[in-house]
Amino acid sequence: MEDNRAQETYDGPAGMEVGGIIESNWDEVVDNFDNMVLKEKLLRGIYAYGFEKPSAIQQRAIIPCIRGRDVIAQAQSGTGKTATFSIAILQTIDTDVRGCQALVLAPTRELATQIQKVVVALGDFMNAQSHACIGGTNVREDMRNLEQGVHVVVGTPGRVQDMIQRKFLRTADIKLFVLDEADEMLSRGFKDQIQEVFKKLPNDVQVILLSATMPPEVLEVSKYFMRDPVKILVKKEELTLEGIRQFYVNVKQEQWKLGTLCDLYDTLSITQAVIFCNTRRKVDQLTEEMTAKNFTVSAMHGEMDQRERDMIMKQFRSGSSRVLITTDLLARGIDVQQVSLVINYDLPSIRENYIHRIGRGGRFGRKGVAINFITDADRRALQELEQHYHTTIEEMPCNVADLI
Repeated sequence: MEDNRAQETYDGPAGMEVGGIIESNWDEVVDNFDNMVLKEKLLRGIYAYGFEKPSAIQQRAIIPCIRGRDVIAQAQSGTGKTATFSIAILQTIDTDVRGCQALVLAPTRELATQIQKVVVALGDFMNAQSHACIGGTNVREDMRNLEQGVHVVVGTPGRVQDMIQRKFLRTADIKLFVLDEADEMLSRGFKDQIQEVFKKLPNDVQVILLSATMPPEVLEVSKYFMRDPVKILVKKEELTLEGIRQFYVNVKQEQWKLGTLCDLYDTLSITQAVIFCNTRRKVDQLTEEMTAKNFTVSAMHGEMDQRERDMIMKQFRSGSSRVLITTDLLARGIDVQQVSLVINYDLPSIRENYIHRIGRGGRFGRKGVAINFITDADRRALQELEQHYHTTIEEMPCNVADLI
């Protein structure tokens, strides 16, 4: 395809990147997972994971990736890039073949593990086997897992190169090679290892490269690895957590969340509140339970048709409905100025969605409060959110109503 750079500015849910700019030499945009002609079981995995609608990069990059094109996507974290290449991988592999068919390299063990979890979750219904091949873990266990045969290997360059050299990771069936955070990887000096790995891959391997910035070394590596790549650039949304007081309530167990929410109801309805759940089923269930207890709430998720969704948003914007229960569908692109309270009934399963739910690019009210319901199992995830966003989430005080 010619490099006829199309620049578009999206505002609102269509591009999912409020004010984000997308630059590309690929102009096909598919704004719905159902229209991407994906395997039925993969589609189930995507919806079960909590995705409702593709983000800007997913709307543009999934199609060229599944059509076998080499792709360079410049995108920061929080834009949905891990799922972009994970979906492409799962669409491409043949689960009846036991050999490794996709190899993903990442700069850190944590990132490799995180990517592998996304692949496992999205490929849940396909029985796709994946393995994280990272330094600092038992080499024998790596060998055993690779020997048994996995479809997808996600790893750090050193350990992956070692496993290829020892002939435990066989490369003959690899169709897809993904370099995630390429700028970060090259700045850590992995260039030689990456090239060694690349030399062992089949000549016709498809390459997907993701990078937040495009320094000269990334462009140089891309020339060495890639053939006529599709280029997609997604600029990051400017969202901050400034001015938002964040609290947690330790509810201990999942079944105690409902009671806690009912206790908070009076506080919620002084203002306007959005309550986030991770799945559509949970939204419906919580709405039913609240309504049965005579609390007034409205609900919205991706299974409703557009007319119904527009009507609910209109009621909420006008203030005639005060408590809205929803999924991450609404986390991006909502613009309800009077919302000053967000409740994460479930902590987001995708860490980047935390900032989309409670963060603001001048979107949510002038001051804001976010309350996270935490079970004992969520404690670690809460700490990870604090570290990731360099923020502090305190225990909710009794006078929370005065802060809203």
